[in-house]
Amino acid sequence: MWTGSVGFGLVQIAVKLYPRERTNDLAFHQVDKRDGALIGYERVNKATQKPVAWGDIAKGYELHKGQFVIVTDDDFEKANVAASQTIEIQDFVAATEIPVEYFDRPYFILPDKRGAKAYGVMRDAMAKKGLAALGYVVLRTRQHLCAVVPEGDLLVLELLRFAHELKPAREVASGMTGAAKASPKEIELAEQLIDRMVVDWDPAKYKDSYRDDLLAAIRHKAATGSLEPRNVPAAARTQAIDLVSLLEKSVANAKGSKARMPAATKKRAKRKAA
Repeated sequence: MWTGSVGFGLVQIAVKLYPRERTNDLAFHQVDKRDGALIGYERVNKATQKPVAWGDIAKGYELHKGQFVIVTDDDFEKANVAASQTIEIQDFVAATEIPVEYFDRPYFILPDKRGAKAYGVMRDAMAKKGLAALGYVVLRTRQHLCAVVPEGDLLVLELLRFAHELKPAREVASGMTGAAKASPKEIELAEQLIDRMVVDWDPAKYKDSYRDDLLAAIRHKAATGSLEPRNVPAAARTQAIDLVSLLEKSVANAKGSKARMPAATKKRAKRKAA
C-alpha cells in the first residue's frame, strides 16, 4: 500500500508498507424495512441533476465559498515529496514508555532487496536496546506520528495519535464527584485477586465471541422471524455493596492457587538482578 524508505541519520532503508489488520466484521447493507429491498446510492451532479460515473468523481477542496480546487493523488505527493515517500525517524524512546492510548493502527514494514542489510542492522540494534523509533509518515492524505518497533525478524510500524488528539486525563478526572478512598484491607484483597489472575501474554486465547453470537442471532431471526433477548445479565444491585466480602469470594474462586509471575516479568527481574 506504500513504497518508500525509512530514514534515520544519513541511512535510508528502502521498504514497503503492508496492512497488518484483518477485518472480521459482519457486512450489513442499508435496506427498506418495509420490504427488505436494498437502498441505492445515486451519485448526482447537483447543478445538472444528472448521474456521475465513478471515473468522473474527484476530490475537491473548497478554497472560497462555492470555489473548488480539484486535487489529484499526484497533488498530495507533490505537496511534499520527501514527506510522502519517507518515514523520517526523529527520536528513539524506550518502547515501554509509549502510553497505550497513543497506539492507533499497525502495519508491517518489509525491506526490498536494496534495503535488506540496513533493515536488519536497524532492527537488531533497536531490539537489543529495547527501543522504538518515533517519526512521521504520510499515508493517503495526511501526516501521522508513528513508532517503528522491532518484532522478531520484522519491523512493525504503529500509527500513533498526536497529543492534541487525546483529552488529558486531568480534564476528565476533574469532573468526578468526590474521590473514593479504598481501605488497606480492600487494597490487599484486590492485589491478591490480581496476582491470581496474572498469566503470560497469549493473544490467541482471546476470541471475538460477540460476532459469533450476533451471527447466530441473525440466523435464528431468519429462521423464526423473531428474536428474544439472549444472555441477559442479572439485575444490577441497588443496595450498598460489601466490597470486602465480594473481593474475598473472588479471591477464593480465582483459578490460580497462588500468585505467579509471568515469564516476561521474570526475565526483566533477572536482568535487573544481573
